[in-house]
Amino acid sequence: MSYKEITVPLPDGYPCYARYWRGPQPRGAVLYHHGIQSHCGWYEASAQALCDAGFVVMQPDRRGCGRNRKDRAHAESAEQLIADARCLRDELFRRSGFAAYHVVGVSWGGRLAVAGYIDDPAGVQGLSLITPGLFPLVGVSKEMAAKIGFAMLYEREKMFDIPLSSPELFTSDPKWQRVIETDELTLRQATAGFYLASRRMDKMFPKLRHQAPIPLHLMMAGHEGIVDNDRTLEFTQSLDWPETRISRFSESRHGLEFESESPRFLDELVSFVQSTHE
Repeated sequence: MSYKEITVPLPDGYPCYARYWRGPQPRGAVLYHHGIQSHCGWYEASAQALCDAGFVVMQPDRRGCGRNRKDRAHAESAEQLIADARCLRDELFRRSGFAAYHVVGVSWGGRLAVAGYIDDPAGVQGLSLITPGLFPLVGVSKEMAAKIGFAMLYEREKMFDIPLSSPELFTSDPKWQRVIETDELTLRQATAGFYLASRRMDKMFPKLRHQAPIPLHLMMAGHEGIVDNDRTLEFTQSLDWPETRISRFSESRHGLEFESESPRFLDELVSFVQSTHE
């Protein structure tokens, strides 16, 4: 593996774990956001592929996720998470020497990638959204939603289950199912504060239509059980951005990196990022 483990102080001083991938003679920079349960370790293959193609890659574990043990599974607000992304971007610029970057967001990380671009589009050369969680199919029950709503007022750090307990939603590969099921770094719960932060990002997404068009790559799984493909595709096409690529992986479940079509997924991810740097 070609990464270095680093710690990036976030705006409030939170020590954020990240992996910094850099090969010889890099040609561009990538900021890579993982999903709601996962961490950067799930996506080593795609980070390595981007690094091998000549890109510096910053792969943070979101605050409270992965190797970040402080304030486990918590966030104060959408604004805090977006500010974290800006801080990580600045660290990527500082270390790499580049002043522009491509943003990759997988699953829930696609929400953060879109929200971050809406908040501050400066320097973004393209967006790669891998089975993005803009419109979830799987959510909390009405009863749990009511409990979360109450906790948002009085117990913002109270934990609630993340409704993605089955690794079969992510992959059909038994090996990867076992990895996901036994991974001690995987989040099983999130706080009311995090749920509220994520929910408030929903209101930002329509603003994407008013941003300057940039190259956009939507990557979709044919056997998707976590996000709503139809709504995601409709939203993407409604942007009417001229440099939009849509890749479909008809035999795959949500975790494209873990499926039999992974080689094509990696090739298409890398080729699109390369195309935004030509």
